[in-house]
Amino acid sequence: MGSRSASRLVVCVTRRVLYGFTFFALFTSILIGQTQRAPGEILREAASLHRAGQFEQAIEDYRLFLEKYPDVAPVRSDLGAALAGAGRYEEAIGEYKRALQLKSLPQVRLNLALAYYKTAKLSLAVAELKKVREEMPGNLRPEMLEADCYLRLGENKKVIELLTPELQTNGDDLAIVYMLGTALVRDGQSDKGQVLIDRILKNGDSAEARLLLGTTKLMVNDYSGALVDLQKAVELNRNVPEVYAYYGTALLSTGDQAGAQEAFEHALRDDPNNFDANLRMGLLLRKDEKYDEALKYIRHALEIRPGDPGVRYQIASIELSVGQVEAARSHLESLVAEAPNFTEAHVSLATAYYREKRKADGDRERAIVEKLNAEKQANEKGVKNTQ
Repeated sequence: MGSRSASRLVVCVTRRVLYGFTFFALFTSILIGQTQRAPGEILREAASLHRAGQFEQAIEDYRLFLEKYPDVAPVRSDLGAALAGAGRYEEAIGEYKRALQLKSLPQVRLNLALAYYKTAKLSLAVAELKKVREEMPGNLRPEMLEADCYLRLGENKKVIELLTPELQTNGDDLAIVYMLGTALVRDGQSDKGQVLIDRILKNGDSAEARLLLGTTKLMVNDYSGALVDLQKAVELNRNVPEVYAYYGTALLSTGDQAGAQEAFEHALRDDPNNFDANLRMGLLLRKDEKYDEALKYIRHALEIRPGDPGVRYQIASIELSVGQVEAARSHLESLVAEAPNFTEAHVSLATAYYREKRKADGDRERAIVEKLNAEKQANEKGVKNTQ
């Protein structure tokens, strides 16, 4: 597999599944021979239109058939595939769910998972993919898609757990090597990640390897070194997933705010559901006091990773900046209850309390901040003493 394999993985999976005509042949054989726009004729035309990419016309035909035969699960699924092909994912999800209620079929469930994936409902996609893996043992496609969902959710350890066994049996598959290496690097296991980077580099310089190298350097705050590798990754293959998001991060970390914003905008054109690009675009706009625009991106980041503490903190901080003190205070109270060691959240909560004239509560939060800072300093001193 070439260096483009990892970057095109999800696209290939999507094409194979969403644009497949799962059970058309079965029902055509049953209905063949009927004339005057008989069901078999309608399905043949629907499949032909679907195959030609004329999704809207295919949708009309599938629905015409389903008016008479609403409980034919395979055709219901093909309607979902046509809707997905037309970018109407929410409608596709509804059709896939109805098809599964009629008959539980692994391929339909995989289609449903892909539709969730395309609408950034990654946790829902994972739930379906786990079932698909049980129903289709040995099939690498759902496993790789599930791993990609975990990467996008920031759950790197789950990627490592899922793909490490696959590396033993599919060690030549550079898509597995790349995805597992990415998870190891992001999990802070740079040494293990470097082994896989070297394996990719043996096949020649590639955007995937450069992206991994740049990500590794970002992890250790080598921003100038990361920028070199990430710029090279863009030059080699600007279509590698997430390359512009990390390139933008490196540009931002080296002081090029304008260049970073341009890179994030490019990343979001390629993938509107990129978590890092949405979050960092929001932070740049917040810095420019464009709060409404900033919230649009940051809230979408929260949709991509529901419950993420850092994103929730940014939303509360903006609310505090625009004078929505009560909303900010409520969000911060919830946040520190779930993440009691989140120092910055305690600082902002103290500010909210003081603005509400709740001095005792503000003083309590300030004391917590002082305690957390003292513990941090003691831990850092302990680390230095052991070196």
